[in-house]
Amino acid sequence: MPIPITVVVNGASHHAEIEPRTLLVYFLRETLRLTGTHVGCDTSTCGACTVHLDGKAVKSCTVLAAQANGHDIRTIEGLASGDSLHPLQEAFWNNHGLQCGYCTPGMIMAGAALLDENSTPTIEDVRHGLEGNLCRCTGYHNIITSVLAAAESMRSGGVR
Repeated sequence: MPIPITVVVNGASHHAEIEPRTLLVYFLRETLRLTGTHVGCDTSTCGACTVHLDGKAVKSCTVLAAQANGHDIRTIEGLASGDSLHPLQEAFWNNHGLQCGYCTPGMIMAGAALLDENSTPTIEDVRHGLEGNLCRCTGYHNIITSVLAAAESMRSGGVR
């Protein structure tokens, strides 16, 4: 039997009737058509589905959409400000922090949560902050470089 939920996603309120077992990742992708959040493993291993729930990074394949009822969600689509990319998105572009791009939304959302909590992360802080996100294409060097570059940009007047 469907249940009603109301969530705020990327600043917009959404009301929907969902099956109680619907995972947040599928609600975002199939109901709201926000396909930037990727489904990688369905077991919370890869982190490709990372979003922010009330400002905290969560793996949306481990959260029921019903659990998000009444909460604020930010996806990769809501990270930019209008036509201006978030400094982390810019840094991934400029520092080649992506390869195939499949893990990139989750990496960026995990990185953004880290930078929200720590504006001056060390390499070890970044490694720890991203340890729940897997990339099968790179050795993580450019991803870590991207997060550190974004931190520097944000400290020196970049957006956010």
